[in-house]
Order: sequence, then structure tokens, then C-alpha cells
Amino acid sequence: MGKVITFGEIMLRLAPQGFLRFSQASSFDVVYGGGESNVAVSLANYGIDVDFVTRLPKNDIGECAMMEMRKRGVGVDKIIYGGDRLGIYFLETGAVSRGSKVVYDRAHSSISEIQPGMINWHDVFEGAEWFHWTGITPAISQGAADVCLEAVKAASELGITISTDLNYRAKLWQYCNSKHRESIMTQLTSYCDVVLGNEEDAEMHFGIKPEGISVQTEGHNVKAEAFLSVCEQMMIKFPKAKKVITTLRGSISASHNTWAGVLYDGKTLFQTCQYQITDIVDRVGGGDSFMGGLIYGLLKHPNDNQKALDFAVAASCLKHTIKGDANLVTVNEVEKLMGGDASGRVAR
Repeated sequence: MGKVITFGEIMLRLAPQGFLRFSQASSFDVVYGGGESNVAVSLANYGIDVDFVTRLPKNDIGECAMMEMRKRGVGVDKIIYGGDRLGIYFLETGAVSRGSKVVYDRAHSSISEIQPGMINWHDVFEGAEWFHWTGITPAISQGAADVCLEAVKAASELGITISTDLNYRAKLWQYCNSKHRESIMTQLTSYCDVVLGNEEDAEMHFGIKPEGISVQTEGHNVKAEAFLSVCEQMMIKFPKAKKVITTLRGSISASHNTWAGVLYDGKTLFQTCQYQITDIVDRVGGGDSFMGGLIYGLLKHPNDNQKALDFAVAASCLKHTIKGDANLVTVNEVEKLMGGDASGRVAR
């Protein structure tokens, strides 16, 4: 299997221990993570050759972020340096009826001040088979959006498979209005072969809604068939897309979610079993772990959409048991869950 390239921001995550609120904290746990870096870590764990591309400050904190990627087996030699700071986000982990809360402190981060021409994408893509970006990157700044456009154009010219996780974030996209945001995301997504996004992503970025259903009123009893119309509308809008995928998260409480997924290839709607995820340890990075599993599955089984989708959902289910942004599981652990073993018994 060829190399995968991911591009985006890695941040410093600061979180009170356990389920403490910000106002109760006297210290914070440190984790490094971000959408595209999380995908890269998943792929490295599965034995895929993967490089993460970003812009970091040339200081001790930037070096720590780079070393975290290197420690996980992710290639870091395409990272560029510049700017003054690493972006930060604060996470307050919710429980039961209290949802989690995120506060961003990422203005003027190194990657937010990136500009076209700083990265030689043809050098980055040498030997690559797949390129992945998310909707978080163009939301950071106009410069980041422009560099992302450089990347998808270069990858398209080289015949590289391009994927995105649309990842709408209401607290980002501060530099432009909704019309400009839709234009940016439409142009970037038009280059993609594989598109992942839930119903909120499709509606907020492109005005596409499920027909005949309000997902919010369905609670945790979300039906896969409800998203067929979204997938069909997405394929009409983006004719280059060969697969449109969505995750199906039902939120019973902050501590108990249901989890499944669907994939549409233009002819068939593939769907997975529904997992019950109780006593969630950390749901941050759940979508990234799904995307990492999906890319691995599609590379490993290019002609078996069902197996790739099943792997992605099982991998993401396991991520909810792991503290931190990244999914630190192996192929064997994912396949064990796919086979129906959810016992959690000690492996001796």
C-alpha cells in the first residue's frame, strides 16, 4: 500500500483531570492532537506509511508536538517551521447529562498564518497514494484555506486519491461569512473522491438536509436510510466523489452513545451494526478514528466497501475507550471487535 499524506493543525490540548469542571481545576493534563494528526496516528498504528504536514513554531512546544507524531510512527520530515505559537484548546469532559465543552485559543497560531508557496506539494506527494484534509483546516484562516486548495489541486494533478472529513465547527470560521464559507468548502470538496460528513456538516456547509426527517428529534434511534437522500444530494453536487460516508451517533447521554455508519457508492447503501458505547472514556477524536479506519480499510480492501466500513466503525468504537485525541489501537484489536468479541477480557 502506498503512502498517505495528511495536512492540518496539531494543537496542545489542556484538560482538567477526570470530569472536573474548568472552575474546579488546579492543573491540566497535556495531550497533543488535531483532526488530521489523529488520522495519521491511526494509520501508523495499522502499519501504513503516513506523513503529517503542518506548520509549527520553532520552540519547545512545537518540538513536543513534532516528537509526539514521531513517537507514534508518523513521518514528520515534511513539517515546516515558522510563526510564534502552537494553537491550544481547553477540554472540559462531560458526564451523564452534562455535555463536554471546548474553548479554543488558536488565534495567530503558526498554521493560521501559513501562506501559499510555503509548501512544495509536489515534493510532499512523491510516492503518495492518498491525501486527506478536513474542514477544520480551511476554517482556521484564509491562508490555510488557500494552502489546502494548493494541496488538493496538486494531488488531483498527480492522480492521488483525495478524502475529506467535512467537520463543521461553529466556533471557527470567524474570518468570513456563510456564503464565502460555502464557496471555499464547495471548491475544496469538488476535488475529493471520498467524502465523510454527518447531517450537520452537509447542512451547514452546503445547505443539504435529510429528506423527511429531523435527526435531532430522532434522538438515539437514528436510521441509516434517513441519510440516503443526503448521500445522493452530495454526489449530485460533487460528481468526482465515488463514496459518501456518514457516521450515525445517537446521544443517549454524554456517557452513553450509539455508534454506526453508512457508505453510499452511487448504487448501494452499505451500513454497519449499531454499537452501544457506554461509560465513554473520551469521545474527542471519534470521527478522526473512523476516518483513519476507513482509509485503512479502503486501502486494504479496495473492492469491499462493507469490510472497510465495518473496520472504521469498530475502530472508532474502541477510540471511545482511550484517553486523548488519537486512537491507539491495533488491527488485531479492531478485528477482534468486528468478530463480535466485546467482552473486554484480559489478554494473557
